[in-house]
Amino acid sequence: MEFPVLSTTLFVPVIGAILIMALPAKKTGAIKNIAAVSTLASLVLSLLVFIAYDRQQGSMQFTEMIPWVQDLGVNYALGVDGISIPLVLLTNLIGFSAVFASWKIEERVREFFSLLLLLITGVMGTFIATDLFIFFLFYEVVVIPIYLLVIMFGSSKRVTKEYAGMKLTIYLLIGSAFLLTGLIALFVKARAITGVPSMDLVHLASLDYPLTFEIMVFAFMAFGFGTLLSMFPFHAWSPDGYAGAPTAVSMIHAGVLKKIGGYGLIRIGLLVLPGGARIIAPVIAVLALGNVVYAAYICLSQKDLKYIVGYSSVSHMGYVLIGIAALNLISINGAIMMMFAHGVMAALFFAMIGNLYEKSHTRNVDDFGGLAHQMPRLAAGFMIAGLASLGLPGMVNFIGEFTIFVGAFSTYKVFTIIAVTGIVLTAVYILRALGYVLFGPRKPEWDHLQDLKGPEMVPLMVLGTAILLGGIFPFTIMDLINSGVGEIIAQIGTLYVGGVL
Repeated sequence: MEFPVLSTTLFVPVIGAILIMALPAKKTGAIKNIAAVSTLASLVLSLLVFIAYDRQQGSMQFTEMIPWVQDLGVNYALGVDGISIPLVLLTNLIGFSAVFASWKIEERVREFFSLLLLLITGVMGTFIATDLFIFFLFYEVVVIPIYLLVIMFGSSKRVTKEYAGMKLTIYLLIGSAFLLTGLIALFVKARAITGVPSMDLVHLASLDYPLTFEIMVFAFMAFGFGTLLSMFPFHAWSPDGYAGAPTAVSMIHAGVLKKIGGYGLIRIGLLVLPGGARIIAPVIAVLALGNVVYAAYICLSQKDLKYIVGYSSVSHMGYVLIGIAALNLISINGAIMMMFAHGVMAALFFAMIGNLYEKSHTRNVDDFGGLAHQMPRLAAGFMIAGLASLGLPGMVNFIGEFTIFVGAFSTYKVFTIIAVTGIVLTAVYILRALGYVLFGPRKPEWDHLQDLKGPEMVPLMVLGTAILLGGIFPFTIMDLINSGVGEIIAQIGTLYVGGVL
């Protein structure tokens, strides 16, 4: 029997959470060390999977399957391919960094880190589950810890943490209700066709469904996953959720929680319901323009750093949606690369903002000036994240954006040209914010602020390295992604040939 590397990667954080809850609350040092070790173990295992995956063979590898509820055809089934491995790696890069971004927490430490580890497990589970019931189960696991973390440990500058937590949870549950409806419809229809109950993703994708059924179910999927991806106009929950959440939750929320929506649209929507995808994709592309342009425009009027990055994330998810909606090999490759790139960039941004807020107790752009004098390492983190956000060549975000635009242009020429204007707006609000906060005359009232040191350096080192290496050596990720997307395009039957679907 092969070593169950995926289950081990998935449940090491759960074991860490159990050990933490077994410790006395006053053992804060041991609690933090257990959280760090468990997330490091998952990160190392996910790196090993990333390296060991056979790109030539492709398809699902490291598979595990244990029968569970046989009457419903439910199995504990795990597997990864070129689409899911980058997102599993992303989850663990951010999870490990989030632990150190929260290193100075002193109140209710046991509860915080145990909930954080459960949240990481829930998100990771959605990327490696190949049974749709297990996928949905992990999706629901995410909701409880993220709500508790926000209302217990969140900040309350512009919105109360209770309001932010409830708004975030309600939107997640609304999305899950539509998603559940679609999954039930798929299960019932598949059983009617074959006579065999099954929630296996490959089995469901192998069946031919009536076009009207595909359109209806894909619409439910698009609404459910689109809400999670903060698709316009269902995006309003996202910036408030970022603002009210503690730093670690903002990192995970922006970095990987949203990516469940994009992953679900590709893995379930496009693979299982290609006919519905072809019909509804233009609608998604139109709504994506609302993400890109409207959210970027809103950023121009924001003064709170978290809201700037929050609306910026909504804007960047518009690129992902356009890439998915174009339905070709290049654009979907770019969408997945963009999800990875945005994840590390946004997580680094929120780590730096959280550190600054913890020391200054303000996130208002106008309150700062010349911080690069006092805090050069923090300034370096802001600059790396900011330049990645505006798509500077040599950083990983540029690869995702460029690939999306190249792929989408063949399908939606006018939409793509409009979407490119988002890059200009992004450059304006990012450079303006960085200029006000980091440069200019030094303000004496901030001379007491201490720069990043010790554990605070971990998010900068881990996430900054991922941004730079992904930009310099993009083929390490793109080749992997291509091996997974090629199979989905073949399943859709719309191989990219000369830019025509």
